[in-house]
Amino acid sequence: MSDTWLWMTAADLGRAFEAGEIDPREATEVYLSAIESHPQAPGIYARVTADRARAEADAAAARARAGLRRGPLDGVPVSWKDLFDTAGTATEAGSALLAGRVPERDAAVLAHAGRAGLVCLGKTHLTELAFSGLGINPVTATPPNINDPELAPGGSSSGAAASVAFGLAAAGIGSDTGGSIRVPSSWNDLVGLKPTHGLLSLEGVVQLCPRFDTPGPLCRSVEDAALLLAALSGAPAPDLAGASLDGARLLVLDTAEIGPTADGQARALAAALDPLRAAGVRVERAALPAVAEAMALAPCIFAAEAYGTCRELIEARPELMFAPVLDRFRSGEAFSAPDYVAAWQKLDRLRAEYLAGTAGFDAVVLTTTPNLAPNVEALLADHALFVRENLMTLRNTRIGNLMGLCALSLPSGTPGCGLMVMAAPGSEARLLRLGAAMEAALGA
Repeated sequence: MSDTWLWMTAADLGRAFEAGEIDPREATEVYLSAIESHPQAPGIYARVTADRARAEADAAAARARAGLRRGPLDGVPVSWKDLFDTAGTATEAGSALLAGRVPERDAAVLAHAGRAGLVCLGKTHLTELAFSGLGINPVTATPPNINDPELAPGGSSSGAAASVAFGLAAAGIGSDTGGSIRVPSSWNDLVGLKPTHGLLSLEGVVQLCPRFDTPGPLCRSVEDAALLLAALSGAPAPDLAGASLDGARLLVLDTAEIGPTADGQARALAAALDPLRAAGVRVERAALPAVAEAMALAPCIFAAEAYGTCRELIEARPELMFAPVLDRFRSGEAFSAPDYVAAWQKLDRLRAEYLAGTAGFDAVVLTTTPNLAPNVEALLADHALFVRENLMTLRNTRIGNLMGLCALSLPSGTPGCGLMVMAAPGSEARLLRLGAAMEAALGA
C-alpha cells in the first residue's frame, strides 16, 4: 500500500496527513527508501538530505497529532534543484566550478517552504550552471527521461522533473530562465509553473540571468502547482474551486515566422484543442509581430547577462566545463554594453505591444517545445546538433520569459508533448484557475 504514496499528488498526500490516514514520517521513509533502492536515483539526486528530511517529517507529524498543521502541504516531501542554497549541504549548480560550495543559510524560497512544513528530500541534478534546455550534463550526471532513457530529459531542471516522474518526490522545485521548468515538465509529462519574474525571491539562489531567473514547481497537478506557489511565496494559494472553460478565449500563437514545429508536437496541440473547444473554449489563431522581434533580441539579452553574471567564475577554470555550455556562455562576450541597453529598451516596447495584442484573450497557448526530445548520444556526438537542438528546445518557452509573462506547461495527453499556457504578468491566480479547468477537460 505504501508504494502507492509515491504516486500521489502533493495535495492528496497532504489531505491524507490531515485526515490521519498517513503519517508524514512513514511517507518520508517510503520516499527515502525508494531513492536508496532506485537504480536511476544517482542520476537524479546529487545529494540526499536524509537527516534533515527525517527531522522535518518528525516535526510535521507532531504538528498533525496536535492539530497544528501549518498548511495543506505540511509534511509533504519534495526535491530541490541544486542551485537553491541549503544550509550545511553542498549546493554546486551542476558545475565542477562550484564543487564543495556549502552555504550557511537556506535560500529564501526554501526557508518559506520550510515554514509551510515541506520536507526537503535532497538536491537534484541540473544542466551545468542552468544554461541549457536539454538537461544533459556530462560533468555531473544526466537525469533520465521518463518516456525513453535514450532521450534528453529537458533542462535545466532535469533532475527536478525526473524526481517526480520516477516517483522519488511528491514535487520538485526548479528554476526557469528561458524554459527550464516548462521544458522538462513537457518531456516528462508533468505540470510546470513559471511564475512572473520577481514574484519569488532569488536570495540564496545561484543565479544565471537575474532579470529572468525565477523559482517554480514541477508537479503532478495544477492544484499542486497552486499550493506550492503559495508555500514558496508565503502568500495564500489561489482558489481553484469552480474553475470553468465556458466562454474562455484562447489565442493559439502562430509560430511559423520564428521556426518550424515538429509534426508530433503539432498533432499533440491539435488533439488537445478538441476537448477544450468541447468544454466551451473559443479558439483563435494569429501571429504576433512583437514575438518575432523579441526573439531576435534573445541572443544578446540572455547570453550577455549570463556571461556577465558568471564570467569571473567561469574564466577561473574554464577547462572544467562541458564545451557546448562554455561556448554558449562565451557567446555573450560578443555584445557590447550599448547593444545590451538598446536591446532591453526595445524589449520593453515589445512587451507593451504584446500585452496590447493579447488583452482580449484569457491566455495564449502553443506547444511547450517545438521539437520532440532528442537522443542524448547523438547530441553528445555532434556539437553543432547540440547547439541547434538547444536553441530550438527553448524557442517557445523563451517567449514567456522575454515578454515577462507567467506560464504553465500542462500534459497534453500525448507523451512528451506539453501544452503551454501563458498569461499576463502577475495573473498567476487566473492562469492557475484556467489551467485547472484545462487539465480537467484534457483528462491528463
